[in-house]
Amino acid sequence: MDTTFCAEVFEWRGPAPFYWLLLPEDAADYVRAQAAAATYGWGAIPVCVRIGTTVWETSLLPRSGGYALPLRKDVRLKERIDDGDTVSVGLSVATRGGRAAAAPGNTRPS
Repeated sequence: MDTTFCAEVFEWRGPAPFYWLLLPEDAADYVRAQAAAATYGWGAIPVCVRIGTTVWETSLLPRSGGYALPLRKDVRLKERIDDGDTVSVGLSVATRGGRAAAAPGNTRPS
């Protein structure tokens, strides 16, 4: 993983509840430096993420001048993460063409 950080989980209630982490400024700076080689539209940035023993691929979304990381339900359950918890995250930006095929449940070993 290219950067690590801690962030607090928060719930956004839309049509369905989603859980997110906001990247702290130093992690957002790392992502900004990689963004041009990685983004595939709408400001989304493909990343590989590690929380605990779980590694998965997802995309960061721009939010309030920084980035928000969606936290999958299966990850929250496996790692016993709940709203308001602070978690330690490892993250790498995946450049275009360097990311494995995006399919539900697709994970990459660490």
